[in-house]
Amino acid sequence: MTLLRRFALPLLLCASLASVAHAANVIIINNNAAGVGFNDPAPRAPVAGNPGLTLGDQRINVFNAAAAIWGGILQSTVTIEVRAQFANQTCTATSATLGSTGSNSIHRDFIGADYAGTWYVQSLGNKLFGADLNPGVPDMSTTFNMAIDAGCFGPGQVWYYGLDGLEGSNIEMLPVAIHEIGHGLNFATTTSGSTGALNSGFPSVYDRFLLDKVTGRQWSDPLETNAQRAASAISNDLVWTGASANAAAATYLSKRPALIVNSPGGIAGTYQVGTAGFGGAITMAGVTGNVVLMDDGTAPNPNDGCEALVNAGAIAGNIAIVDRGTCTFVSKALAAQNAGAIALIVANNVAGSAPGLGGNDPTITIPVVSISQADGVTIKAQLGGGVNATIGLDPLHLAGADNNGRAKMYAPSPFTGGSSVSHWDVTMTPNALMEPAINNDLHNTVDLAYNLFVDIGWFPQPVATTLARFTAEGRGDGILVSWQFTDPADIGTVTLQRATAEVGPWGAIQAEFGHDGEAMTALDTDVEPAKTYFYRLALTDKMGRPVSQGLVSASRSGSLVGRTFLAAPMPNPAPHGSAIAFKLGRPEFVRLAITDASGRNIRTLQNGMLPAGDHIRVWDGRDGSGDVANGVYFVTLHTSAGKQSQRLAVIH
Repeated sequence: MTLLRRFALPLLLCASLASVAHAANVIIINNNAAGVGFNDPAPRAPVAGNPGLTLGDQRINVFNAAAAIWGGILQSTVTIEVRAQFANQTCTATSATLGSTGSNSIHRDFIGADYAGTWYVQSLGNKLFGADLNPGVPDMSTTFNMAIDAGCFGPGQVWYYGLDGLEGSNIEMLPVAIHEIGHGLNFATTTSGSTGALNSGFPSVYDRFLLDKVTGRQWSDPLETNAQRAASAISNDLVWTGASANAAAATYLSKRPALIVNSPGGIAGTYQVGTAGFGGAITMAGVTGNVVLMDDGTAPNPNDGCEALVNAGAIAGNIAIVDRGTCTFVSKALAAQNAGAIALIVANNVAGSAPGLGGNDPTITIPVVSISQADGVTIKAQLGGGVNATIGLDPLHLAGADNNGRAKMYAPSPFTGGSSVSHWDVTMTPNALMEPAINNDLHNTVDLAYNLFVDIGWFPQPVATTLARFTAEGRGDGILVSWQFTDPADIGTVTLQRATAEVGPWGAIQAEFGHDGEAMTALDTDVEPAKTYFYRLALTDKMGRPVSQGLVSASRSGSLVGRTFLAAPMPNPAPHGSAIAFKLGRPEFVRLAITDASGRNIRTLQNGMLPAGDHIRVWDGRDGSGDVANGVYFVTLHTSAGKQSQRLAVIH
C-alpha cells in the first residue's frame, strides 16, 4: 500500500497505546546497496533521541524504533521480518509517495487459520500457524522515498529523523514507518479494489469485515459480485464491521462536522461536509448565518472567488459560498474573510463527495468546509429566496464513521491505486495512523489499527465484559439504578454516569450505593420530578481500555420515558445470543425484530399482542439458515409509540 504526503491536513493529538504481553520480535532487513539509503555515509549530527552519525544510521534507527513499537504490541512466536530500502519514488511540489509496502506472500487453509478459504498475509499467517509458512522469505517489503531528502518538496520539507515528534514543517519518518509496517501486518486487502476480483477466487481476512452498504453484504460474501465490490470501493461509504475497531471508534472519534440548512424548508436538513486543514475550529454551537454567493464578476466563472469580489458588502456578516476551481482554497478563504464573512462553504465542481481542503494559513480564522457538487447546486438554486445555515458539529454522529457508528474506509471516486480500501477514511477526526496521507499530529502510536488487528486475528478475541442487568426505576425519593455483570471478578472500577440527553454530556454522580442480591444499586436523589435522566456505566474492559456500557432512562415520577422502553441487549457483544428486555405501558400489538446494517430483516422475535409490563425475548444469534456472520445488528421495537432501536454486536 502507498502512503501519500499532502499539505496541511487537520492537526489533532492521538492517544497512546500500552504494550501487551508476549511481545513479538520485529526486525528490519537492510535491502540497500553500499552507499545508498540505509548505507548513506553522509555525516549527520545526532537529533532528538536518534544518535546516528550518518544519514544511513539515522534512517535505520528510525525503522528499528518503528519495529520496536509494533513488537511491543503484537503477539507472535515467529519473528516478523521487514525487508526495507530507500529509493527514489514519485515526488512533486504538491504531493509525493512517501512509502509503499506489500506482503511477500499470502496463505490460506493452514492449521490455526480462523477462517477457511481465506487469504492471510505472511506475517499474520505465521502468527496463527505458529511457524514460518514461507521460510527464508521476509514477511514484507517496504520502500521509502529517497527523493524527499533531495528537496523535491522544497525547503523545509525533508525527512525528519528525530524521535520526539517535533518535526515542524518537515516530514516525520517514524509514523510513516509505523504506518507502512502496519500494511505488511494485514491492514490491507488482497482483493482488487479496481475490478473487485478476489485473489484466485478467495477473499482476504480483511474482506470479511468490509461491508458494501448498497448490497448489505461483506466483500467475502459469495453472493457479492466483482462489480459490486468495485462499485463499493468508489462509494465513499465502505465501512468496517469489526466489533473491536468500531467499539474503539466510538470513544476515539470526535463528532462529525456538518452543514445544517435551517431554511427554506424545502432544502432544510443536514449535509455532509469535507473539512479544511486551515481556518477556525468547528464547534458544537456552530456558526449560523445567511448564505451569500461570492461574485468576482470575471468570466468564465464569476463565482470561484479568484479575483477581486464585486459583492463584498453583501458577504459581510454572512456565510459565503464559493465554487471550487482555478485558485487555491486558502485564497478563496482569505477573500471571504477579508470581505467580512463569518464562515465559508466551498462547493465542489466535479461529481462525487465533499472534498478535503488542503492548504495552510494561520491568519484564516473563519470555519471553512466543503460540500458536494450536487449539494452546492441545491443550495445555490435557493439563494434568491434566502438560505440560512449553521456550520457546526453533528451531535449524534462521529467524524470518520457512518450513521451507525461503523468506521469508514477510504473509498473515493475515482479509485486511487495503492490507497483506496486499505486505509481508514480521511474524514476521521482525530487523525488516525492508517489514513492514506500523513498528518503532523501523528507520532508513535497506532490508535485504531490495534483494534482492527484484534478483529482480524492478531490477538485472541477478548471475552467481553458484559452486563447481565441494567435498569432504572423512578421512585418518589429519586431514581434507583441497578446493574449486574456476567463476570464481576474481572471488573475494575465502575463509575455510574448521568446525563439529561441520550448523547450526553455525561458526568459521574453522587448516589447512595448498595446491593440487591448480586446486583449493585444506586439511588440517585439529586433529580428533579418528571424530568428525564439517562444513565450508563463507565469502566475499563479486559484489554485495559476505557469503555461505556448500558443505557437506561427514567424520571422521578416513576415511569420510564414514554412508558414504552427498549433496553440495551444483554450481553453485548453477543457470542452465542442475547436477551432483549422491553417495557410496555399498555396492552398493544408489538413487533420486535433483528435487522442487519442494511435494514434487511434477520429474525422476528415478536409479532403480536402483548400485555402491559416487562417482557424479555432471547435471540440465539441465528437467522433462518444458521449462525449469522460476525458484525453489528439492530434490535428494533415497533409499537404505537413509534420505533426504538438498540445496536447489538455479534462475535462468535
